[in-house]
Amino acid sequence: MKRASFLLSMILLAGPAYGQSQTCGTLKATASKNATNYQWTVSGPSGNTTETGALRGAPHFECVDSAVLVVEVTFTAGHSTFAAYFPDGTDIDYGGQQIVHRNNRFVLPIQAKARIASQFRGAFDYHCHMEMPADPITPAMRAECAF
Repeated sequence: MKRASFLLSMILLAGPAYGQSQTCGTLKATASKNATNYQWTVSGPSGNTTETGALRGAPHFECVDSAVLVVEVTFTAGHSTFAAYFPDGTDIDYGGQQIVHRNNRFVLPIQAKARIASQFRGAFDYHCHMEMPADPITPAMRAECAF
């Protein structure tokens, strides 16, 4: 009996890692794990996007502004990624080190703002820490940065 209780508790604790999902407006994300890798799929207006990787833990799904689906993953090699999927079919991707969590909000590089549909720009805050010669931060953009 103790063995059965132990096995049941292990299955319950492992449950979210072996099959999880998040629905966010017209978008849905699901994740599953096999012996070595996680697989996650985002379904939405532009179809399905499926990725597979060796992760430190299950992908983290979050719904922003009841419409934007955020997927964050950390690979066993140590690097992480952030992707935001929008109901119009667009998405943005950044390395996790470029994204900050502050006051329960995602803070994205200011360069991302122009790539986000205007109705969803207010769902995020923006920082000016990512200087790129090919995508410079103008003085007007800098005025909109949280830090």
